[in-house]
Amino acid sequence: MTLTVQFLTMAAMVSAGAGFGAMLDTYQRFLNRPKRKNWITFINDILFWVVQALIVFYVLFHVNKGEVRFYIFIALFCGFAAYQALLKGAYLWLLDRVINAAVAVGGILAKMVRLLIFKPATGLVQLVLALFLLLLKAVLSLLRLLLRSAYFLVRILILYPSKKILAFLWKVLPKGIKKPAEKLYNSGTGILLKIRDVYKRVFKWNKKDE
Repeated sequence: MTLTVQFLTMAAMVSAGAGFGAMLDTYQRFLNRPKRKNWITFINDILFWVVQALIVFYVLFHVNKGEVRFYIFIALFCGFAAYQALLKGAYLWLLDRVINAAVAVGGILAKMVRLLIFKPATGLVQLVLALFLLLLKAVLSLLRLLLRSAYFLVRILILYPSKKILAFLWKVLPKGIKKPAEKLYNSGTGILLKIRDVYKRVFKWNKKDE
């Protein structure tokens, strides 16, 4: 390994140590350790250390083909210590500002989505439902009007003349025919009343079972 490669390796490992310190503070900032369960914290810690080890090895592989020397660990520690002594305060201040800015931008975007997409879509759905209900009400009113008109026409054109004709025929019928007709009418009426009573009893029985 030449001196140039050794120098680049030292510089890269010092930078990696400082980057590790920054990543550690970022991880601690977002983890919110007191509010996490112990097993979740344990898994997150393992994943964090594995990822950091892979990053350091990736940097080392690109600098000196992955050769591990003792001074590499010293360079990592020096970079981490330099970060803790010189850069930690400024980085945490910058990190808080970035997080606050991201939260503010996220709130603005959420309001824009609510105002430009959600509320217009909700208003459009309400308008469509209102128009549908209005149309349904108009159709029902028209059907009601048609049924009333049809009943009126049937009553005037069929029922009323039929009633008059039957009343006239009843008057001119001989008494010998009227009596059997009355008996037949009374019998039919009695049967219909019995059917109605049976229907009412069955209907009430079904209601009690329910």
